[in-house]
Amino acid sequence: MTMKTLYDLWRQSLAGLRLLIAATLLLGLAYPAVVYGFGRVAAPWEARGSLVTADGSHTEDPSKAVGSAILGQVVDDDRLFQPRPSAAGDGYDTLSTYGSNLGPEEPALIDAIEQRRAEVAEREGVDPSRVPPDALTASASGLDPDISVAYAELQVPRVAAATGLSEDRVRALVEDHTSGRTWGVLGEPHVNVLTLDIAVLQAAGDRTEDDG
Repeated sequence: MTMKTLYDLWRQSLAGLRLLIAATLLLGLAYPAVVYGFGRVAAPWEARGSLVTADGSHTEDPSKAVGSAILGQVVDDDRLFQPRPSAAGDGYDTLSTYGSNLGPEEPALIDAIEQRRAEVAEREGVDPSRVPPDALTASASGLDPDISVAYAELQVPRVAAATGLSEDRVRALVEDHTSGRTWGVLGEPHVNVLTLDIAVLQAAGDRTEDDG
């Protein structure tokens, strides 16, 4: 290898290194900082994770939050609406976010769906044929915060019985927390489980105080 070849190789390597450093500073530091800074100004609540307190108000303080409006979480209270299944870790694990990646003909997926169908039907006291698809399958991220209106409606009688609220009152809460299609055309109407459950607990608490 001649000196000229070594020089050309060194020059090209140096140029590549400069490009790497520039791209790292621009795309790895400057761009994220600008985007985050813009978000903090334009939408501070969303930029901090869309955190929600126990009374349903927005907060930017994680110590005051009971959850995030954009992240699902495990629910183990019969008084509350259940989220859809999650394949992220043991369920809604933000450190293990993923779907099951099982194909539609995979026996393990088919067995899981049938098991979930039976469990939901028993919990809600309905025929298995009435259980909607989103109660049977996990989302791609495993962190979906929303359920379909059909799944929320299915849970109304159980929640009403467990909280002492009337079904009409619980159904009205579902309607109040139902969002339409994104931009009016994308997806389907959906219900945010966290904000709905907070509203249910507040309504149940108000009822208890009135009874007292």
